Amino acid sequence: MRTVLFVCHANTCRSVIAQVLLARMLEERSASDRIRVASGGVGNVARDGMIPSLDARIVLREEGIHLGETAIVSTDLRAHPEVVAGADLILTMTAAQKRALATLAATDGRPVFTLREFAGEDGDIGDPVGQGEDVYRACRDEIKRCLKLSLDRLLVTLSP
Repeated sequence: MRTVLFVCHANTCRSVIAQVLLARMLEERSASDRIRVASGGVGNVARDGMIPSLDARIVLREEGIHLGETAIVSTDLRAHPEVVAGADLILTMTAAQKRALATLAATDGRPVFTLREFAGEDGDIGDPVGQGEDVYRACRDEIKRCLKLSLDRLLVTLSP
């Protein structure tokens, strides 16, 4: 099984949203049996065991995804190099996170892109923390748009 790893700052918002949305897209494409989706945080506030933000869970619920409070808990990638080493493709939310990953030895040889870069675009997907549901909703929609743009490329990249 191949693994795609989404990375954001704390692993409570953007990477969780991306993980859950991609998992659903893979199920719809009958590819969830061959591609595993994971997420983690690389920022200085990333800690193991944090729950997804309430706003992230609310905007996912609007997509018909009812994510329980403990369905996904955060992973501090600096403390868990095995998660990075186990990834076949790593997608970050920002260029700064991509650079932070480059400092981790476990990243060596792994393809790392920002999500927008992988979708053929420039720029970052900004952090919605503390900015209310409308900003979370816009963030979710941007992640979903980028995932749709890059899904075929992702499936080809992760083909056995």
